[in-house]
Amino acid sequence: MNEVILSAGALGSPQLLMLSGIGPRAHLEAHGVNPVVLDVPMVGQGMGDNPMNSFIVPSPQPVELSVVETSLSTQSITDLLKSVSMIEIDGWIVNKVDGPLSRGHLELRNKNPDDNPYVKFNYYQEPEDLEKCVKGLKTIIKVIKSNAYSNYKYRNATTRELLNLMLSLPINLRPRHETAMFNLTQFCFDTVMTIWHYHGGCQVGRVVDKDYKVFGIDALRVIDGSTFLKSPGTNPQATVMMLGR
Repeated sequence: MNEVILSAGALGSPQLLMLSGIGPRAHLEAHGVNPVVLDVPMVGQGMGDNPMNSFIVPSPQPVELSVVETSLSTQSITDLLKSVSMIEIDGWIVNKVDGPLSRGHLELRNKNPDDNPYVKFNYYQEPEDLEKCVKGLKTIIKVIKSNAYSNYKYRNATTRELLNLMLSLPINLRPRHETAMFNLTQFCFDTVMTIWHYHGGCQVGRVVDKDYKVFGIDALRVIDGSTFLKSPGTNPQATVMMLGR
């Protein structure tokens, strides 16, 4: 029997299922999706991502790119750092929350498949995620203050100035709070970024079965990160590739 395999990613697969009439009935009807083929309330639910916060540390000498920074230097990040003239001479230290518990959801904006859906990841909604962020930032600050790092930062650079530097950059659309310079909890909220590890939306046991077949639909499987119940902990690329094989 021939099958359709949907593999549009954690953002695309739940969106395409909804546009095809498979998803929460009330939401689909509200957007004029007709007919509703199957009412599946969990399509678009359980959206997750590894939240990222970071420090840019002005350096008196050039800093070589690390493997991690090279892999993270997408065009958007590269353009951002170039815009503040720091891509060649500054250190960029990243804090990523592993295994986040916070979950969000995905919804349609309209019936146009070319328009991005509305996605809310609810970063740091769960206290444990927020505690991990604060703990990670404290570790970064400890490293920056260490003797081993002293050659890669200006002597008069204070922690508050480094926090304020990140708060001044257009890294997201969130409002900034003055207290974020003094409060790492608020800093986590104000400067959170995606690390592009999106997952959820068509999860195993909720939208698809253990063989990745969509419940209630013959000959339709979803094979991508949207089926994950949780993040694999690091870049999910290898996990997704093995899933495809």
